[in-house]
Amino acid sequence: MNEFIFIFTSIILPIGLIVGTGHVIQLKFKLDRSTLAKLSIHYVMPAFIFMSLYESSIDFSLLFGVMLFLILYALLSFILSRLIAKAMKLDKDRTVLFTNANLFYNAGNYGVPVNDLVFRSDPYAMSIQVILVVFQNMFAFSYGIFSLSAKNVGRAKALLSYFKMPIFYGLLLGLIFNYFHLPMPAPFETALDYMRNVMIGLVLFILGAQIAGIRFSRLRWSAFVGALARLIIGPALAFAMLMLFNMEGVVAQVILITSAMPAAVNSSIIAQEYSDDPEYAAEIVMMSTLLSSVTVSAIIYIALAVF
Repeated sequence: MNEFIFIFTSIILPIGLIVGTGHVIQLKFKLDRSTLAKLSIHYVMPAFIFMSLYESSIDFSLLFGVMLFLILYALLSFILSRLIAKAMKLDKDRTVLFTNANLFYNAGNYGVPVNDLVFRSDPYAMSIQVILVVFQNMFAFSYGIFSLSAKNVGRAKALLSYFKMPIFYGLLLGLIFNYFHLPMPAPFETALDYMRNVMIGLVLFILGAQIAGIRFSRLRWSAFVGALARLIIGPALAFAMLMLFNMEGVVAQVILITSAMPAAVNSSIIAQEYSDDPEYAAEIVMMSTLLSSVTVSAIIYIALAVF
């Protein structure tokens, strides 16, 4: 119990304080959330991803293995979510929203700060986290939009647009510089390091601001089930797979902890654009984020104890 309280107060509570600050300031000053998101996606995140990969010791065979794990995990999560939605007799649109909320978890704005605190800024642990962040972004803005959009042109543009994002090139260049051991000119390294150091506080603030912008008028039972599925069934599935594939150490810990993250705000943003019932996705995001303060603490304890 003491360990759980320590995890909650030293990891989850500091994160909650920054998210809460962003939430309050957004309610008071009505900041432009679109600009905040662009600041994260086009400025801070690319630098953070590049530097995390550039400075870490990457086992590229392990990297390939992690990607295969994530693809299989996404496929099994999809099947489980669809079975649960079918059991609850959700209509087609809500089934897609329910599924997306479970497939797209907050590996970036929430998962990165948790990783930084749990593993005390370990570059190796963060390099694994970066792969999870990039995979989630690619998945959300490709399949996530495909699953809701009815226009083929929109879907094609959505897929191609990801390859225009700086995040993708931060990943690509980070891997290239790491693999070939390319030197970084000192002025560029200093500048990128400053940009990277801004990341934790900024993305948590933005998460709070984004949550403050979510609007819904009711709480549906099936949305509550969706939140619990994301927070409990998601990590339970990841745990079973990690044991099955005999994965261990920091890699297993990072994957399990990240699998417990709440539904990503991206799932709500995509729903606002392409769904007839965007409030449903917002309910799952809000409830899973609130409940995650307890469940994520528990999963961190389990991950560190077992792996």
